[in-house]
Amino acid sequence: MLVAGVSTVGWSLLGVLFLCIWVALAFWPARVARRKGHSFLGYFILSLFFFPLALIMAYVVADRAAPALA
Repeated sequence: MLVAGVSTVGWSLLGVLFLCIWVALAFWPARVARRKGHSFLGYFILSLFFFPLALIMAYVVADRAAPALA
């Protein structure tokens, strides 16, 4: 009988991998917001805790760099 188990080192590596992916994904809304002239750091922190909300907000907010329509 084969028992598949993950050691403490294995779980630690999976945790580090998950953390790296989580932080990498948090850059996505932050970069979109920065392109539109909003705070990179603010959106990065928001996306660490509320990724879907930050992503939607980053794409919906107005572009500060674009000229205003008269």
